[in-house]
Amino acid sequence: REIILNVGEQALDYIGNLGYDPIYGARPLKRAIQDTLENPLSKALLSGQFRNGDHIQATLENGTIIFQKSN
Repeated sequence: REIILNVGEQALDYIGNLGYDPIYGARPLKRAIQDTLENPLSKALLSGQFRNGDHIQATLENGTIIFQKSN
């Protein structure tokens, strides 16, 4: 699919904080990306919320990453 995802600065910081561990460094980052971006976005795509060619903006609202269409 030709979908463009833009992730806001606050959302990036949130994911970075979730994915950092003082002992393991950034190793948990992959899991944080999967849990906060990949899995929810996959569900939204499968449900038909977004279509081919959409531009999607990921923003942080009240501790949750929200996906919205943007132009």
